[in-house]
Amino acid sequence: MAETPAVDPVRALETAIAQDIHTGQLLPGAWLKQIALQQRYGRSRGDVRRALDKLVAQRLVQQVRNFGYRVHGLDSARLEELQQVRQILEAAAAGTMIGRADAAMLARLRDLADAFAQAVEHRPVLEQHEANQAFHAALLELCPNAELVRLIRETRLRMPSAPMTQWSEPGWVEESARQHHAMVAALEAGDREAFCAVVRAHIRLPRPREAAAPPGRRRGSRAAAAD
Repeated sequence: MAETPAVDPVRALETAIAQDIHTGQLLPGAWLKQIALQQRYGRSRGDVRRALDKLVAQRLVQQVRNFGYRVHGLDSARLEELQQVRQILEAAAAGTMIGRADAAMLARLRDLADAFAQAVEHRPVLEQHEANQAFHAALLELCPNAELVRLIRETRLRMPSAPMTQWSEPGWVEESARQHHAMVAALEAGDREAFCAVVRAHIRLPRPREAAAPPGRRRGSRAAAAD
């Protein structure tokens, strides 16, 4: 019997922090106090430091000399560049998905689209985000190019999530739910052009948020610098 691969604790922590950034639990510009992260995620100081350094390399977190770490506030120009990259990658992936969804997969995607639509109507934003992620994770299973899937996931991790950006616009979260159903319908019809068009329309440029001012240096202050 094959052994289950060991989970890299730093990679798992890096992913957990990134997810909290994307769901708005750690806002752009927020200062990341390492002792608070140790307590929040139940990890060692060394693991927290290594995870933060990896997130700095991804430009999700910024290291500010003499102050510490904070969630990166992306400017509009870089967000637009990332959005363009995401459109290119996901449009390419969409082109490979037509004809790969069997009846069971179509039923699963339809159920996930329904679950997201129900979450939009009745559930809090965090559950909406989780339902949205579940739909897109299943959709990516149809892409046969593993490297393309990896690049898409990494690009998404470098951008603010939908609840932080598009969904703040009136009516957009409802439109997102309609687009999920339109994707499933296009897959079922085998309509490559319609499917790719919906995927492109689904990706919108996020709006950047202003970064917070550096924290005070006074020990014991709630705004104290990250240690």
